Amino acid sequence: MSATPAPHYRSVFAPGLFAGQTVWVTGGGSGIGRCTAHELAALGAQVVLSGRTAAKLERVRAEIVDDGGRCTHRAFDIRDEDAVKANVASVVAELGPIHGLVNNAGGQFPAPMASITKKGFDAVVANNLTGGFLMMREVFVQSMQQHGGAIVNMTADFRNGMPGMAHSGAARAGTANMTMTAAYEWAHAGVRVNAVAPGWIASSGMDTYGGAMREMIPRLKSLVPLQRMGEEAEVSAAIVFLLSPGAAFITGVTLQIDGAASLGSEIHPLPKHSRSKPFDGFHRAVRPEVLK
Repeated sequence: MSATPAPHYRSVFAPGLFAGQTVWVTGGGSGIGRCTAHELAALGAQVVLSGRTAAKLERVRAEIVDDGGRCTHRAFDIRDEDAVKANVASVVAELGPIHGLVNNAGGQFPAPMASITKKGFDAVVANNLTGGFLMMREVFVQSMQQHGGAIVNMTADFRNGMPGMAHSGAARAGTANMTMTAAYEWAHAGVRVNAVAPGWIASSGMDTYGGAMREMIPRLKSLVPLQRMGEEAEVSAAIVFLLSPGAAFITGVTLQIDGAASLGSEIHPLPKHSRSKPFDGFHRAVRPEVLK
């Protein structure tokens, strides 16, 4: 990561790609959501940020405006059906059709499956599956059903299960399945629905973990065939592509962004190397403390 950041987001996509479009990013106050919001704004989109903490959203909104982009925000809980309905209605009334939705909000905590309580399980599923469903449904019903659009859902690298996070794995797998169903049911309205499944990404979310999980994080790159972690901008670029006209015939897929980590086997050890070079176009990226 450069010590002296560029003054603007260095997207690989054409300037003005989303000019005249409104794109909503949930969980936009930090991490991958913040990065994606910046890239979309740099490409001309009117960005709508949402999350539960108004102060975080305001900081990102101020960053985007300072960089010359357009951004507004709404603070609410995506698990609250009435709040989702009201906020989608508010955005449509203020800005008109919603052209894109990045369903990024979510969260989880590490725990062995045998010790997860029903309350904990329900909370993670509500965060990562039910809330995403509510956002998809309301954006479709109140806008995309009439005007078309594109949705990108956030899942995770659950291909081989998610030991230590059974609740999140169940919710993320549900999101991938829901993505396929929505892609089929909503194609008649000109709506495409896809998902991304990031692996180990050097994002601020890593700093939320403690204990054994925190100690393990710096060693994770050795388990990746590319021998590094991903950057937030590498996830954002995939999301932007799936929202773009270049993906006009792609719908119902979940794109792995994990450096092939989910394909490995202990019977084929990974050679050490430094041949994979990351792409980091996000000029405001901050390295997680756990990786410093």
